Amino acid sequence: MSAVESAIASQATCARPLLADADLQRTLVASGGLPLSAGRFIAQAEALAALLPPGRYAVNLCDDRYEFLVAFCAVILAGQTNLLPASRAPQAIADVLHAYPGSFALGDRTHAAQTRHFELPDLAHLGLTCASDIPVIAGDHVVAIGFTSGSTGTPKANTKTWASVCASSAMNAAVVGSDAVPVNLVATVPPQHMYGLEMSILLPLRSRAALHSGQPFFPADVAVALASTPEPRVLVTTPIHLRALLRDGTALPRLHAIVTATAPLDTALAAQAERTYGAPVIELFGSTETCVIAHRRTVRDEAWQLYSGIELHPQPDGTLVRAAHFAAPTLLQDIVELVPPHRFVLRGRNSDLLEIAGKRASLGDLNRRLLAIAGVEDGVVFALDADGDSVSRVAALVVAPTLSEATILAALRVAVDPVFLPRPLRLVSALPRNGTGKLPRDALQQALRD
Repeated sequence: MSAVESAIASQATCARPLLADADLQRTLVASGGLPLSAGRFIAQAEALAALLPPGRYAVNLCDDRYEFLVAFCAVILAGQTNLLPASRAPQAIADVLHAYPGSFALGDRTHAAQTRHFELPDLAHLGLTCASDIPVIAGDHVVAIGFTSGSTGTPKANTKTWASVCASSAMNAAVVGSDAVPVNLVATVPPQHMYGLEMSILLPLRSRAALHSGQPFFPADVAVALASTPEPRVLVTTPIHLRALLRDGTALPRLHAIVTATAPLDTALAAQAERTYGAPVIELFGSTETCVIAHRRTVRDEAWQLYSGIELHPQPDGTLVRAAHFAAPTLLQDIVELVPPHRFVLRGRNSDLLEIAGKRASLGDLNRRLLAIAGVEDGVVFALDADGDSVSRVAALVVAPTLSEATILAALRVAVDPVFLPRPLRLVSALPRNGTGKLPRDALQQALRD
């Protein structure tokens, strides 16, 4: 083993405290009622850890973000691993519980129908005094297993060690500014998803950020959540939620920044958000496999700025990602063009490339053209499998209350080769998005059949 490899291995096993900020009096929860301190949080997490049933894994189903945080850390302190299914659907949870012997579901009484369920006790009665010390976690402890969304097929498991999430969280904190400023986070994305976990759970643990305990969804709820949170406020959201906020026109309190991920952010949408809210829009690039690896200010830059220590190696079938805190290199389906220094331009995804009747197109371009049609509020174009991996046609689901299917197809026909016109194209009241705005493939196919 080389000196560099030895150093990396040492870092991977090096223990790190649960909280990066040693101030136990700092505010960790900044929403609703009196602020809750980091010391009280640790006391509650340690008390819950002592109550958890034996086992190796816990499926964290807590809806309240602070309860999720306490349960997430209690599982770690108990020497167990958090399982984060791609879906909250009962069957998806049952599948994960079955796949991991020695697992149990952890949540409030609304989830009691789950087998092997542990009901979360009232946290107000746990850890009544503040902790005086910060627990230390082994760097090689697997704190979570996240599952991909299933948008390109079957969800895949991805292990996350404490050392790896600490490394990526430090880089996220530098981009958001929470390493230097005690920002307050309001997130519209669920903590069970890797992006939500990174930006609303790990960031408060590994920086000076505080969290809002809710998960506001509708624009009015987002405005109320932000108003109940002190400045400086950071809104953690998705392009879908951001578009809904702008369409609704609800005024928001002053924002320090807006952070978005999970789907491509249109430059025009980013510009409109910055004009409307007077705050920079920071777009993050990452995956369940890698966590966040790059960022950009969408209104200014086409190229993405890679995080320090991240290396990209373009391959014929995607891009290989290397980093010192990765257990192994990871292959992504994204096609990139490297731009010095340490930047890249996204050119599409390997799975987005279509070839029908000898002609080529990309799903990304087809989707941009669909969403550009006046009257289309939301929509998606996706490939229909024919024989094996080949594609014979594409389909579309569209939310456009004032348009007909024929009108949408006529508008697409102006800019799209006829072989790539979606057939069928179905008008729907809403796309089958999950909590982070993603569209699992099986949900799209089911929506076509309904």
